[in-house]
Amino acid sequence: MGVHRVTSEAARAYAARERAIGNGITTLGFAAESVSKLDKKILEKCGDLAAEMLPYSPGYVGKTMLIIARLLWALSSTPEKATKVVSIGELEKKIDEIRKALSA
Repeated sequence: MGVHRVTSEAARAYAARERAIGNGITTLGFAAESVSKLDKKILEKCGDLAAEMLPYSPGYVGKTMLIIARLLWALSSTPEKATKVVSIGELEKKIDEIRKALSA
């Protein structure tokens, strides 16, 4: 009971997406807690991350990702960007990079 096994390819893809979105939102939350102390490059990277999470974010979360990206770009004095769709693996790497930069 309570054990959930991910066995199909679709289930693995869903689990990877959910893990990446959860980690990304947590990372953006850490950035929001110290936004006044962050340098503009980190704020820009966080904005890029939020925009790149958009295709994987369902419902209202997806609608707010673009808003979050625009706010972070404005704080970093960066104009709005057009982003490409990145793979979940690339997204996870960017999340780890930003998380390390935030903890430094």
